[in-house]
Amino acid sequence: MKGPIMAALVVSCGLALAQRAQAQEAPEKHRMTAKEHSMTGCLKSGTEPNTYMITNIEGKGPKTIGIVSSTTDLAPHVGHKIAITGTAVSAMKAEKEKNVPKAEHYMKVTAIKMISETCP
Repeated sequence: MKGPIMAALVVSCGLALAQRAQAQEAPEKHRMTAKEHSMTGCLKSGTEPNTYMITNIEGKGPKTIGIVSSTTDLAPHVGHKIAITGTAVSAMKAEKEKNVPKAEHYMKVTAIKMISETCP
């Protein structure tokens, strides 16, 4: 009699642990598959060479964006009003990167579109 009860208890514990591990995995996957989004503002050089940030962001939300990386050349657009598209990077991860300007929001940029050659 004790054998089947112990077996049922072991199986129950195993299923509970598996369900808990699966529940913890879901938020990690969600964070890793961040959706691309676009924001518009003025491109400025950071304090270190080849670093950039966006200021005067339009709309609600953060007013500065630190650029963690970019697949496009941002240098020709310094001083321009641009729209950037990319994925968000957590502040904790961005601050570990070398020379990323301090900002309210951080992004990896995948595309840019020039809106104006001047910024307010």
